[in-house]
Amino acid sequence: MATAASAAAAPLLSAQTKPLPPSIAALKSRRGEMKPITNEERQARLDRAQRLMAEKKVDAICMAGGTSLQYFANVRWGNSERMLMMVLPAKGEPFFVVPSFEEDRAREQIALGPAGTKAQVTRWEEDESPYEKVALGLKERGIRTGTLGVEETTKFVFSEGIGKAATQVKIANGTEITAGCRMIKSPAELALMRLANSVTMEAYEAAWKAITPGMTHREFGELITAAHAQLGFQGGAMVLTAEYSALPHGTIKPQIIREGTIVLIDGECRADGYPSDITRTFVIGKPTDKMKKVFDIVRKAQDAALKTARPGVACEAVDAAARKVIADAGYGPDYKYFTHRLGHGMGMDGHEWPYLVRGNKLPLAKDMTFSDEPGIYIKGEFGVRLEDDMHITESGAELFTPQSSSLEQPFAV
Repeated sequence: MATAASAAAAPLLSAQTKPLPPSIAALKSRRGEMKPITNEERQARLDRAQRLMAEKKVDAICMAGGTSLQYFANVRWGNSERMLMMVLPAKGEPFFVVPSFEEDRAREQIALGPAGTKAQVTRWEEDESPYEKVALGLKERGIRTGTLGVEETTKFVFSEGIGKAATQVKIANGTEITAGCRMIKSPAELALMRLANSVTMEAYEAAWKAITPGMTHREFGELITAAHAQLGFQGGAMVLTAEYSALPHGTIKPQIIREGTIVLIDGECRADGYPSDITRTFVIGKPTDKMKKVFDIVRKAQDAALKTARPGVACEAVDAAARKVIADAGYGPDYKYFTHRLGHGMGMDGHEWPYLVRGNKLPLAKDMTFSDEPGIYIKGEFGVRLEDDMHITESGAELFTPQSSSLEQPFAV
């Protein structure tokens, strides 16, 4: 029996005053397992981008604050109306255009990346045009004509301004370059994603062991968040139950978890910016025969996608394999019950290129990563989704996590 002193010392739920359940309190931090991305790897990314630029005949690419800037330069910068831009020529070193009054902060960020303290930084004052500074930087590097690729999430006002300032340069979508690098994962990136997946599965299972009928969906969500925190990571999950599990992205309505009803959890954590994305569907107590049938169909669809995925196969074929299983089982056609694409590329943005969806004929390649998440959603009754993260190998595909075996046992035993 716990003493008063030990009970007082037990970790607490953030929004409550009671101790954590034993299954969560027993978790140990795994933060030490995380090996961050190095600047040597980021330099290799810049080198690969330049090789792709040569292949695609792109003379330079530019990117403002956002994930791609962090991916290549280790610069974490929120966009505002004031432009900070990195420009990477097809040959030579990148240069930066930054607001003058934020130069010190910008240099601190830039110094953390492969460009280091030697990067060329051009300042622009409040009454100057940052776009003219970009155009001048291109001219100084011999880029007076040609193609400038713009990272896809760059604000239109920035790309339009650069286009007007550098009138002889063709502005083009730079996704072939940025996504062309980002969608192929390195061993270090794969290791971080495996860790994130493992942590989330451990957190889910610990929270599941503590669930009780009568909890609100928010209370169960707090358990999942607390379990991630015990493991040393920030993470959590959306929790849906009963008829609300048929709404793939949830609802604002309050929910109570009851015995014999579906519970669906979908969430993530991140290891050095690299995410997990896992969905588990289960029932407290005894599921109905219909629930079990739907679960089995969804599991077979997930298996079909995994079996189909391999290098050279079109992205759309993986979606088609899972969708056929669901439609042939009576839950078709098309998007009637399986209402979304099979999966999305996995990486620093969570959802990113490429996508497993009809019409995407891009062939899979080794070391791409995706979610594999078929679902059947019966409005007014319940929904079942199973989601694991998938790595394309040399000859096939593998999941980072053990699959769910049943509604009664969502975790490996």
